Amino acid sequence: MRHYSFIDTLIKNVDTAVQTLLVPSHRASERPFPDSEISDKPMSAKQKKHVASLMRVNHSGEVCAQGLYQGQALTAKLPDVRERMNQAALEEVEHLAWCEKRLSDLGYHPSVLNPLWYTASLTIGALAGAIGDKWSLGFVVETERQVTKHLESHLSKLPEQDAKSSAILEQMKEDEMHHADLALEAGGAELPTPIKHLMTLVSKLMTKTSYHY
Repeated sequence: MRHYSFIDTLIKNVDTAVQTLLVPSHRASERPFPDSEISDKPMSAKQKKHVASLMRVNHSGEVCAQGLYQGQALTAKLPDVRERMNQAALEEVEHLAWCEKRLSDLGYHPSVLNPLWYTASLTIGALAGAIGDKWSLGFVVETERQVTKHLESHLSKLPEQDAKSSAILEQMKEDEMHHADLALEAGGAELPTPIKHLMTLVSKLMTKTSYHY
C-alpha cells in the first residue's frame, strides 16, 4: 500500500473538495444512470420547481457525505477503516452525478450553500474519526440510516409521473442502506441518543435551507 506524504494528502483532499463543489459539465458514473432508460413525462412549472428543490436537497446531502467521509479518512486510525471511508466517498460521487444531471435536465442548479455544508461535514467527520474508529463507523451507520429515511420521504413527495427522479432516489436509497450495513459489520458502535437527535436537527436545517437556496 502506498504511503502518502503530507503534501500528497493535502493536494488529494483539496482536489476532492474542488471536484465536489465545482459542478463539472458532466460528472462520470461507473454505473448507468438509473433514469437513462426512462422517458420524461410532462410536469407543470410548479411540479418541476418542487422536484428540482427536492433533488437540490439530495445533492446537498451527497456533498455532505463527501465532506463527512473525507474528514473521517483524514483522522481514521486503522488503514482498513481509512480505506472504507475513501471507498464510500467514491461510491457517493455517483450519487452526485445523478443528482446534478437531474437538476440540469429540469433547468435548475445545486444549492449555493454547498460550500458551507461541505466544510461543516468535513469538520464533523474529522472529529468523529479522531474520537475513535468504532465511533466514526457508528456515525456512518446513523448518517446512512437518516439519509435512507430522508430519501423515503422524498420518494413519497414526488409527482406520480416523475419516474426519472424516483428511479434515482430508489437506487440511492439502496446504496445508502448498503453503506450502513457495511459500517455496522466493520464494527460501528451505536451512537448515544442525544447525538442522534443533534444529527437530526442539523439534517433538518440543511434540508429546509437547501430546498429554497
